Formats: sequence, C-alpha cells, structure tokens
Amino acid sequence: MNFTGKVIKYGDNVDTDVIIPARYLNTSDHKELASHCMEDLDKDFTKRVQKGDIMVAGDNFGCGSSREHAPIAIKASGISLVIANTFARIFYRNSINIGLAILECPEAVANINDGDVVEADLDNGVIYNKTTKKSFKTQPFPEFIQKIIQNGGLIETIKKGDLN
Repeated sequence: MNFTGKVIKYGDNVDTDVIIPARYLNTSDHKELASHCMEDLDKDFTKRVQKGDIMVAGDNFGCGSSREHAPIAIKASGISLVIANTFARIFYRNSINIGLAILECPEAVANINDGDVVEADLDNGVIYNKTTKKSFKTQPFPEFIQKIIQNGGLIETIKKGDLN
C-alpha cells in the first residue's frame, strides 16, 4: 500500500477538539465534518488540502476525547495518511477502524516540512521525502491492518469477510 502527497504539518498535542470542534458533533455527514476539519487550529486547512495529501504532526496526535468524528473528518477532507511521533491510543484505533492510514515515525516527522512531497510504502515501512531526498524506516503495517485500510474500514472489511 503506497501513498504520495503534499505535507500539511502541525505540532504536538493536536487534540480531537481542534481536529473537529465539538460544535459540529451533531452530524455524522462526512462531507460536513470535513468542511470544519482543523478550523480552530488552521483556518486555511480546507482551502489548501488536496485529495491524497499527507498530514504530519508531533507527539500525542489525536489526544482528547474518543470521538470517531476526528479521524473521519481528516479522512473525508482528503488526507490519505497521517504520520506523527506518537498518537493517542484511542485515536490510533479509531483511525484504523474507519480506514485512515497512520504511522508513527519520529525521525520522519523531524525531517519533513510543511509543503514537502512525501511517499510512504506501508508494505515495507519506508517513508521517502521526495523534496529532500531523505528516506526513513518505520514499522510496516501488518497485513490485516492493510486490509482494513484498503477496504475503507473495519465494518467494510467484516462485510467482505476479508479479515483472514
């Protein structure tokens, strides 16, 4: 599984309340959630994000509440992959459940800047910054997680009977 996109980068402790503010939790419409993604942290996010872009962040990304709305908003906005130093554990699991690819790789985060173009090979655990020509090794995704992401989430994977 491979991803290529332009980077949108944030810092540490990006919590679910800034990913999708609580005032928008009265909807489950993915497009509506995407239209408000990151607006309290980055007013221009929805204007600059393009399908396939890659979000990069520091420590503890997705901390805060356990709402699934946060990874849904990110995925629906067009982000194909999130790379961070670390993720809040519930955000990590919610992301896999809804089919949003996420990777932990502090070395890559330290060497990727906003606007860089990055390729990620989840089969082999390689992140390549095309802008700086630097490569970083991370833990490859297990096959069952790759299936969940490829199928668009855990529910779709179960419907297809594709967990084996």
